[in-house]
Amino acid sequence: MPINAHPDYIAAEREYNETQNLEDKIEKLKKMISLAPSHKGAEKLRAQLRSRLKRLQEQLTTFKKTKKGSQIGIKKGDLQVILVGKTNSGKSYLLKTLTNVNPKISEAKFTTNEPLIGILEYEGIQIQIIENPATEGEYFDKGLVHTTDTILILVNEIKEIDEIERKIPKTNAKKIIVFTKSDELTEEQKRKISANLQSKKYNFVLISSIMLEGIEELKGKIFKSFKILRVFTKEPGKEKSKKPIILKPNSTVRDVAEKILKGFSNKVKETRIWGPSSRFGGQIIGLNHKLKDLDVVEFRTR
Repeated sequence: MPINAHPDYIAAEREYNETQNLEDKIEKLKKMISLAPSHKGAEKLRAQLRSRLKRLQEQLTTFKKTKKGSQIGIKKGDLQVILVGKTNSGKSYLLKTLTNVNPKISEAKFTTNEPLIGILEYEGIQIQIIENPATEGEYFDKGLVHTTDTILILVNEIKEIDEIERKIPKTNAKKIIVFTKSDELTEEQKRKISANLQSKKYNFVLISSIMLEGIEELKGKIFKSFKILRVFTKEPGKEKSKKPIILKPNSTVRDVAEKILKGFSNKVKETRIWGPSSRFGGQIIGLNHKLKDLDVVEFRTR
């Protein structure tokens, strides 16, 4: 610590030492440089700080180049959820519980250093679940959070919510607060936490990936966070498709045809429909007919 250091410098140095994120460390270091003592006796300190800043900036440049290459292959699914939280918040355990992947789980900090992808099968649809590395680590990917549909914010303490939200870029994604490790809480603690989160109007759930407490409730909340239509297709004389086509609200029959194959709607001669938007099963409709969730559409082509 430099002689005659201002309290603001000391506070900035403490913040620098406590952060793990490379970009944040650079910002904290710049703050330290601006607050460093200006007298002659601190010349060596200022030189050391500038040298350290240069090294960190070089590391960030190298990291971004490497990271850019590592992200090729993460293609956003129709429905995507990102798990966001601090290190050891239970992200990997939840990914394993919800999906078909088996990530490395460890009590060591910052075990996950690249996004991990799994698929949740629920209500006949596939939901892409991605575990983002820890928010306070250098591998946290803000780009993934910016473009996703739903964000699960995993916390062990209520105060972590604000900390994590400050790390999240502006986004239109729905947010669900997931209070993890509920098996370590008493019933009274759970009641108080739920009351606190409810008073702040959070969409939340308390879970334990180990005991599977709250997992089905969480799946339901994830599903409801998407504003979608599930539309099945069928060929004449055959059963409907096993997997639905995912569409936005107010979509039409034309949208279904174009999602099957671009230009396919021009080849449609007749369309029949079964389900919530039909007046009766097998009703003949036009391409501009607005669909409802769980409709079944049959196309006859020219």
